Amino acid sequence: MGITKLSLNPRITVRTSAAPDPEGKCVVYWMQRAQRALDNPALDTAVELGNELGKPVVAFLAPAPFCPHANLRHYSFLASGIPDIAEDLSRRNVGFVLRTYPDHSLIKFCEQVGPAIVIGDENPLREAERWRVRASQQLSVPLWTVDADVVVPSRLLGKEHYAARTIRPRLQELLPQFLSPRRAVKARIPWKKPRTLQSLSAHDDHTARWSLERSVSPVENWQGGTKQALRILTEFVNRRLQDYPEDRNHPELPGTSRLSPYLHFGHLGPLTIAHAVLAASAPAAAKQAFLEQLIIRRELSVNFVRYNSHYDSFVCLEPWADRSFAQHSADRRPILYSEEQLEQAETHDPLWNAAQKQMVLTGWMHNYVRMYWAKKILEWSPSVATGYQRAIWLNDRYELDGRDPNGYAGIAWAIVGKHDRPWFERPIFGQVRYMSYASTSKKFDSHQYIEKVRQLEASHV
Repeated sequence: MGITKLSLNPRITVRTSAAPDPEGKCVVYWMQRAQRALDNPALDTAVELGNELGKPVVAFLAPAPFCPHANLRHYSFLASGIPDIAEDLSRRNVGFVLRTYPDHSLIKFCEQVGPAIVIGDENPLREAERWRVRASQQLSVPLWTVDADVVVPSRLLGKEHYAARTIRPRLQELLPQFLSPRRAVKARIPWKKPRTLQSLSAHDDHTARWSLERSVSPVENWQGGTKQALRILTEFVNRRLQDYPEDRNHPELPGTSRLSPYLHFGHLGPLTIAHAVLAASAPAAAKQAFLEQLIIRRELSVNFVRYNSHYDSFVCLEPWADRSFAQHSADRRPILYSEEQLEQAETHDPLWNAAQKQMVLTGWMHNYVRMYWAKKILEWSPSVATGYQRAIWLNDRYELDGRDPNGYAGIAWAIVGKHDRPWFERPIFGQVRYMSYASTSKKFDSHQYIEKVRQLEASHV
């Protein structure tokens, strides 16, 4: 495939339109969001370009301790996946240079290796997008970025969609084009690291000397990396996928895939998951139910963050919700909790407390109780704006899959009715969908769920 034809791929954004430098010594893949060598369209693009140009490819990963809302829990999970990256890149003849703060500069690295072009992966969050804009302004060679963590390239949707019902037909129309398997092409020319080029070991603890938020400890029940993600995926499709439609809304059961942290950190791509599900022996209805969440709902969330700059603020609400909240702004809130009380799970509600404790102790919360969790934060906060920011802060602070489009879309759905419709009018919530302890507890065995979390808490004492 020629360079011009490759640049027309809808996954690719040509940030700087100049041609690759023919005097360049390599192609650099700036790895950030897609931290894997398997099912990675950004890496695939870099390898294809390298082969077309007759140059080796090197991946550059440089974690830094100032990602917004990230703490030791997140960085530890990220670090545990680095050995898999190094091993899998080696199998594709791609070099790997790992650096960390304060030696994390992409610009300085490129000055050292002299690339012909830099390929990056995309991230719709605003701070990550700023990094890419700055890089395109400072690099002396072209920068392309690749939409590597969705099945259907986000740019093809063109605008913000307002519900699953509006995005589903468009995604289903495009899926046949993008759901086909990709072959992991090897770099024809292996990367040979110059002796003077510094690179850290993939197995070292690179966070020990960083000044970062350490009050949220790592979680022993989760290990990052592509290998672990593939093990969890295999176990899910072989044992639990068949019962997914019935079990997925039962937090007391192991009915979900638990792959969201691996998707967030890019240790596993959605296409790998989709192919494993499609190849499984589970009933067609189970496959369809899971792919609805993996593709339709997840890519609706990415679409929301990409096209709505207020994704982490209550300002993202729809006009109907805005009018409804305005009518109920003076409603009395019988129960109010402080942010500290919420963080410590010190409410009167045993189900909410269990959900909060599950998140704090394990870095993960079942999605069904996460909806209830967010709606109660709205009910127990002095205003919609305060409740929204509390939910964002707690989710991003404790969840391994926090700081992610799925999380922002989920909170927007729960608190301000995003991707939902108006419901029955009631105090505080207005027309936003309401969930109560009584109604939610009828959907699953809440007593068993609460007891499981109680036992989990006792084991951490």
